[in-house]
Amino acid sequence: MAVSGGNHRINSARLWQSLEDMALIGPGVAGGCNRQTLTDADAEGRRLFQSWCEAAGMTMGVDTMGNMFMTRAGEDPSALPVYMGSHLDTQPTGGKYDGVLGVLGALEVVRTMNDLGIRTKHPIVVTNWTNEEGARFAPAMLASGVFAGLHTEDYAKGRKDLDGKLFGEELARIGWVGSEVTGARKMKAMFELHIEQGPILEAEGKTIGVVTHGQGLWWLEITLTGKDAHTGSTPMAMRVNAGLGMARITERVHQIAMAHQPNAVGAVGQVKVFPNSRNVIPGKVVFTVDIRSPELEKLTLMRGEVERAAHAVAAELGLGIAIEAVGHFDPVTFDPSLVEIVRTQAERLGYSHMNIVSGAGHDACWINRVAPTTMIMCPCVDGLSHNEAELIFPEWAAAGADVMLHAVLQVAEVVE
Repeated sequence: MAVSGGNHRINSARLWQSLEDMALIGPGVAGGCNRQTLTDADAEGRRLFQSWCEAAGMTMGVDTMGNMFMTRAGEDPSALPVYMGSHLDTQPTGGKYDGVLGVLGALEVVRTMNDLGIRTKHPIVVTNWTNEEGARFAPAMLASGVFAGLHTEDYAKGRKDLDGKLFGEELARIGWVGSEVTGARKMKAMFELHIEQGPILEAEGKTIGVVTHGQGLWWLEITLTGKDAHTGSTPMAMRVNAGLGMARITERVHQIAMAHQPNAVGAVGQVKVFPNSRNVIPGKVVFTVDIRSPELEKLTLMRGEVERAAHAVAAELGLGIAIEAVGHFDPVTFDPSLVEIVRTQAERLGYSHMNIVSGAGHDACWINRVAPTTMIMCPCVDGLSHNEAELIFPEWAAAGADVMLHAVLQVAEVVE
């Protein structure tokens, strides 16, 4: 088979059924998923994925961070493998497709190759990266970060969730501590298929996003300390209100992001209020500021401005303040040759496409530091993600997997 002339398509119905079947594990309360990392549901989803891959003739490897590597043998065992993958874990109120499409779309690529009897020189590996979301254990993309050398394994396994449970202990509890040294694997390339998680592709009427760059980000966890007091009997002038401090900093984050337009965003996400009682002025608030930009200079400026603004608010209100960076990566430039391959294959297959910058962080952003990497995106309705109402259509999922199929075949070198 000549890849340049092939017009093969994946089995769209099979891919869609796999997405629906995985969504039954860790169902949400409103039609989405709650399959947070290192929960029993995560373990069950991993086992289902393993069974599908093994039925497709792949063999499994698992590293000490729980990353799953399912290998389809190549004709040359010494050739560097071509990787595809994303993550199976979800947000607490996550959708059915964020991350999951990249894992099961990659599986479908292998299944289609099996159906067509296609062999490649290079092995092909489908990967499920552990704890991409960072919803339970911050920071996000934790295990791929260890793989790429951004974090030590001790740091990662010492991360705690809101209940004080340790990442390392929970990984062992669900039975997914592997024997491979994390980061020891070498790659020829990695592709990650993902929903856009934004509204641009749908608004522009494009089926494929050719991802050229990824935004950098800072997650700044801010702790404000005031004084618990009765909301009814404490005079306004005598209050040391941590909640008020958070509100003012939230407004400043918005103003700072707006001042750096275009290509800058910022908001306050996770919030923990203490004692979180109706009639008690908050004596302590812990919240996370999320700022992002594809421009490193702008991102650095924004971080400085947010921290100065937070300290100024705390001083004005008499609050104690501590700021910890709990997540960070610089803006990413994906491998130009892989980007061009994705663009060429989308064009050849007749799919409308456009260049796009990823607004979210992904495992590919870390793996890009140790191997040539790129991403393929498909639209999602109204750009909605990290929400149980997240929605894509079967034809969008199939188009992304089709492009990945042909891009991977080109890089993995089809054996005639």
